[in-house]
Amino acid sequence: MAGAVVLGLALVGCSPGESFTYTPPAQVEGALPDDRVAAMQAAVDNAVAASGASGAIVGVWVPWSGTWVTASGTQERGSDVPLDTEMSFRIADVTRLMTCDVLYALADEGTVELDAKVPKYVSGVADMQDITLLDLCNGTSGAGSSEATVKNAWLNTPERVWAPLELAGYGLGRDRVAAQTTFRDSDSGYLLLGLALERASGMSAAELIAEYVTEPLGLPNTSLPRPALAPPSDGPVMNGHFLNVAEGGYSCEAPVDITELSSSSGFTDSGVVSTITDLGRYAQAEAAQALRTEEKPDRFAAPLPVAADAPSWLQATGGAYLVGSMVGQHGWTPGYATSAYSDPTTGFTVAVALNDSTAGALFAQYLSWELAAIASKAPAASGQTAPEFGLPFTAEQYHQAITDAALVCVPPPVE
Repeated sequence: MAGAVVLGLALVGCSPGESFTYTPPAQVEGALPDDRVAAMQAAVDNAVAASGASGAIVGVWVPWSGTWVTASGTQERGSDVPLDTEMSFRIADVTRLMTCDVLYALADEGTVELDAKVPKYVSGVADMQDITLLDLCNGTSGAGSSEATVKNAWLNTPERVWAPLELAGYGLGRDRVAAQTTFRDSDSGYLLLGLALERASGMSAAELIAEYVTEPLGLPNTSLPRPALAPPSDGPVMNGHFLNVAEGGYSCEAPVDITELSSSSGFTDSGVVSTITDLGRYAQAEAAQALRTEEKPDRFAAPLPVAADAPSWLQATGGAYLVGSMVGQHGWTPGYATSAYSDPTTGFTVAVALNDSTAGALFAQYLSWELAAIASKAPAASGQTAPEFGLPFTAEQYHQAITDAALVCVPPPVE
């Protein structure tokens, strides 16, 4: 119930130079029906077991029916310390949406132009003379991703402070795909975009995200932390882990704790931290483009296919994935996998965080879609009317996909 009340509050803040007011869709107070909750809890339990995680924090907001915000599981396998919905975690690629929010805000102010070329603000990328800041946001720069090259360094040296251009360079060195017309998931693009926005504004990325995103939307527990090695926040934290590879599978009984990490490993691609209530509130506002203070073309109006073999309902643009009518992001960062999606018309919102990153974003992504399919069928509460809202997939489809992708746990060797 608390989650419903918080998410439904009108958010009033100040964007630079003008008053800003955002009123989310009206949210029914109270819990979702018992059968929906039972089905969603079974989905969470299945995903936690399959992913190697010890727990999850999730939030589901159905404006016409109710809410479900819960922490399931414990800090560690075999631990008796339960997770809590107030705990912070790294939100991974949801950070990309915030970086694009800053781009559009600075463009609305006249500080930058969306079609400004990347080398205008970032040196050492002369081969991107035809690539714009908007291309970086939309994932149409053609650049590759650094993740595969630096993943082991992230996991083995979490204290390392990365320079954004150095980190992006590993992706920029890969073969390019056709720019402007092809979507490509590229962490390098969002790292470069954050660096360009810093240089154009004279502000740090942390300051930009605070001024143009978290403060206007009233997200007190959301920020881009300082680069020094640290847990996700100074308050309660969900511990993050990954599993070591063992012969025939993974050492599930001995996860590696990576709760502490330099935010520079993600920067403006995946470095932001948050809580489940803040994440849900942000996803809902973002899908509705609430931060756009001027009448401008729809940021999500011209999406591209995610891949040639992807379902037709899965597209991408504006730093987001479009899943049917829902807008959001999913991703991973060392220790955590997250996913957050919202329907801009109804305000229907789902947010998920798992405390293990071994399989990347897959389990959080699929779990959020399974939960969405379950919750979307919630009946209207007394006095409410359920909207015409549906999704192009079923809960059973992604429950099975999670089960089929389950990590294989190998027993520890007998001494």
